[in-house]
Amino acid sequence: MRTPELLAPAGSLRMAQTALAYGATAIYAGQPRYSLRVRNNEFGRVEKLAEGIAATQAQGGKFYVVSNIFPRNAKLKTYLADMAPVVALKPDALIMADPGLMLMIREQWPETPIHLSVQANTVNHAAVRFWRSVGVSRVILSRELSLDEVAEIRQECPDTELEVFVHGALCVAYSGRCLLSGYFNHRDPNQGTCTNSCRWDYKVLPGNEILGATQTSLPPADEPRHPLADEPYLIEEATRPGQLMPIEEDEHGTYILNSKDLRAIEHVQRLTEIGIDSLKIEGRTKSPYYVARTAQAYRAAIDDAIAGRPLNPRLLGDLEGLANRGYTGGFYERHPDRDHQNYLRGHSESDRSLYVGDLTGYNADGWAEIEVKNKFSVGDRIEVIHPAGNRELTIAALRNHDGGAIDCAPGNGHRVALELPPGLEGAFVARFV
Repeated sequence: MRTPELLAPAGSLRMAQTALAYGATAIYAGQPRYSLRVRNNEFGRVEKLAEGIAATQAQGGKFYVVSNIFPRNAKLKTYLADMAPVVALKPDALIMADPGLMLMIREQWPETPIHLSVQANTVNHAAVRFWRSVGVSRVILSRELSLDEVAEIRQECPDTELEVFVHGALCVAYSGRCLLSGYFNHRDPNQGTCTNSCRWDYKVLPGNEILGATQTSLPPADEPRHPLADEPYLIEEATRPGQLMPIEEDEHGTYILNSKDLRAIEHVQRLTEIGIDSLKIEGRTKSPYYVARTAQAYRAAIDDAIAGRPLNPRLLGDLEGLANRGYTGGFYERHPDRDHQNYLRGHSESDRSLYVGDLTGYNADGWAEIEVKNKFSVGDRIEVIHPAGNRELTIAALRNHDGGAIDCAPGNGHRVALELPPGLEGAFVARFV
């Protein structure tokens, strides 16, 4: 088996550097105007993008620039002029979805490698062959595929690089093609301005009590159904009281509420055996802690797979410590084995941790200085997460910025000192919960 690339997200130079330090071998980032991440993105400045590309490539990594918007005509007028300084930086590839933009890039810079974005929703090997025929060197497969379908595409397309997502947010529409944000706020997800409307606070209300018992949302079913299945339901968003919206459900579920996050670390071994070229982590708007934790966990999973070792269940607990909306294996495996499912649940619920601070340096007494993100106290068991290896310990003492003893670090905005071994600059601190 060949070792797949571990591709990590970056919304900032610090995120890119953190990802590489914790085991990623490639980075992807995008310009706000032409990718689907406008907020929390410092790579809108070409000089920052240049710094990120140069630093990544100097460390032997690859840097891909995302340009996967589906543009209106107005953006076509500025596209080539805006991309000229980006292409001049020689990123390892452009990640693209729109055929028109690809044609423009091909005509202007024919040697620039192009990777097909997941936004193109590639779900079969014929489509992969088509994209290869027009010069695409790598296809990022749709998230809606099973492991067996991915394996079949690999078998039928041995000469095309394939990339899949293994961790991060999932859309409630077909791989990003969602209209909720555009409907609510006139901010189009497909233009990079998604407000994550699927993750807002919704209440589900019984429609019969509001619309009247004679109205139903679905016609009577031919097969036996639960008596409540054919009743109408309405949802109300927390900041829009009184604006009631009907929802319907079929055998596949509902299509408007929030999805769990993807976690496919338990499938890394199979994906490696299949011969996938790149395993991708989603999250360009997340924190450096997020990219450190995910890159470190998936790096370990890849290394174990290549060495023939089974998945280390501790990695599941490490990922549980990240902010998440619950985890799912997505569509990779439709019917997980019951024992496998219990195995995953048992380990992911134990040894969970909460991100509590950044280790920014050491004071004159040799104590580590911590920029606090969440509350932690004397007596807490913590994990110090560092590229050279993680270590666990129990906090024996804390000091405030004046050197006085304190019992706890109250929360975000505070700085405290903690006695730790030297050489851990840049580490993240998590508290076990």
